Amino acid sequence: MTGVVKRFGPTVALGGVDLDVRAGEVHALIGENGAGKSTLMKVLSGAHRPDDGSITLAGEPYAPSGPLDGRAAGVGMIYQELNLAPDLSVEANVFLGAEVHRSGLVKRSEHEAEVRKALAFLGHEKIDPRTLVSDLSVGEQQVVEIARALTCDARIIVLDEPTSSLTRKDTERLFDVIARLKSSGVGVIYISHFLDEVFRVADRYTVLRNGETVGTGSIADVDTDTIISLMVGRSLEELFPIVPHEHGEPILELDSLCGESLPNGVSLTLHRGEILGIAGLIGAGRTETLRAIYGLDPVKSGEVTVLDAQLSVSARRARPDLRLRQGVGLLSEDRKGEGLALSSTIAENVTLSDLRSVSKRGVVSLGRERSVVSRWIERVKIKCLGPSQSVSDLSGGNQQKVAIARLLHQSADVLLLDEPTRGIDVGSKVEVYRLMGELAAEGKAVLFVSSYIPELLGVTDRIAVISRGKVQAVRDTRDWTEQDILREATSGEQAA
Repeated sequence: MTGVVKRFGPTVALGGVDLDVRAGEVHALIGENGAGKSTLMKVLSGAHRPDDGSITLAGEPYAPSGPLDGRAAGVGMIYQELNLAPDLSVEANVFLGAEVHRSGLVKRSEHEAEVRKALAFLGHEKIDPRTLVSDLSVGEQQVVEIARALTCDARIIVLDEPTSSLTRKDTERLFDVIARLKSSGVGVIYISHFLDEVFRVADRYTVLRNGETVGTGSIADVDTDTIISLMVGRSLEELFPIVPHEHGEPILELDSLCGESLPNGVSLTLHRGEILGIAGLIGAGRTETLRAIYGLDPVKSGEVTVLDAQLSVSARRARPDLRLRQGVGLLSEDRKGEGLALSSTIAENVTLSDLRSVSKRGVVSLGRERSVVSRWIERVKIKCLGPSQSVSDLSGGNQQKVAIARLLHQSADVLLLDEPTRGIDVGSKVEVYRLMGELAAEGKAVLFVSSYIPELLGVTDRIAVISRGKVQAVRDTRDWTEQDILREATSGEQAA
């Protein structure tokens, strides 16, 4: 791809991007949200037509008329949000839109043979082509997407944030699949915000910033600081900024908290001015603990106490509206499904849980709302056109900041943050980390769930490890290592 330009009205999404991918290599495409990665890949797939520039595939001019044309040419796209029909079988999904048929009859037996061959190559022979996709794990569904690309003789496969929803075990299996693709001569474009993964799987890299190529080369010749500097256009002295803060008195106490299935007897104490991290494997009960605290999921037994709150609420009778009145706010891990009203404006999202502060006699004052939200936009550094811009138009990192601004607007003293940096770029992560430190310095308490152990070690004061719905250990962060956390996280798990 040489000098690729793509404009949307006056907005220049791609300003002359260069990218070359070789057969049998893993090429990391890196950049912040909004840097142009998705647009560039849509041009490659045929979803967008470039306004300028040229593309060649295997030495021949390449100008796909649409995604089906791109797929036929050998470009396979595996998006972060998997594009599968859950109620169809594996075989039907793999050949959807490319069915082999004679006299109008689909040749299922030929389909199944091809699917078995592709799955065997990927090291997943145990997946039955007749199984419904809805019965597979997320990792297995991803393999089905890759198998679909292979049956179309893909020469390039694009993996967009492929590990964002995978367990550690499925991530390792994916890396094995990538190695097999590489050995067979397929070029893999790997898009990820997890730089440790990039350094593990990639051979070369290209960094985009503001729709332009700002760096490319061998991954062996760069380090993390160099990549981050290229991404954000400035030097980052540290990935995890230190904001001094001191612990105060306890503000949230969990006593043997049990849900219908998870958690299974969690006891914790959170202090004002503290960032308490919760680590554990997917399915260990981390998210369920936060949802039980907030009253979203039913509580079977145990107690949640918000100290100094004017309102007393038992855990079994808790509801989100009551927790809001107690000064508790939740940031859901499902930003698009639960965390935001994507079709609404920034202003509407920020004030949604506390309209009284921008209302008079029950009527929202739009002027006051804009004024209040403008201050929050400046406070949490949301990159946008203004309070009236639709949240759906923002990058993932800025969407996350809108969700955080809502918690601050509702005057939450206890912030329950579930995977707040998932799917956002490194620069936005640094800003979220700094904001968490500033909130702790103001005396707010943060309960921080994350699957990414380095950030837990980098920004928290204490870390609690949960396994099978129970707290295995709680220690000061300086007393933990990544190996110790993994050991505790797996100590209560059944063998896989």
